[in-house]
Amino acid sequence: MLKLSKKMLFAIEAVVDIAYNAAGEPVQSRDITARQGIPKRYLEQTLQQLVRADILTGVRGPRGGYRLARERRRITLADIVSVIRSMETSDDPIEDPAGSPLGKEVVRPLWRELQDTMMQQLEHITVEDLCNRARDAGLRSGIEESPDFII
Repeated sequence: MLKLSKKMLFAIEAVVDIAYNAAGEPVQSRDITARQGIPKRYLEQTLQQLVRADILTGVRGPRGGYRLARERRRITLADIVSVIRSMETSDDPIEDPAGSPLGKEVVRPLWRELQDTMMQQLEHITVEDLCNRARDAGLRSGIEESPDFII
């Protein structure tokens, strides 16, 4: 079942935070935790899954952290949601073989259609779209705060 879980919300926020604050340097998980209030126990596991799914790239070392694996206009919310859905192990009542004929033949197919429609819409919303919304909302980004040295 497609629902907005804490883990899914945190994953979306973390990816957008990385895209919005990446000023050319990797974004460290402690900075994401400080800015977004995401508990570290959720964040590290989620970031690693996003690295495995080629949404993020991990950078090792003392100035390491995470950066986007591809351009932010090429990462959709559907990409992120798919990774988190695969991580969540809760039982989906739609897949339960038990149930009434009305549930199996009418309600569950309708729910699947609604989920498919939502995922199709999420495929059209990019991380760049969310960064633009953050900018339009007046949220400061790390990119703005980084000094610009032009010689």
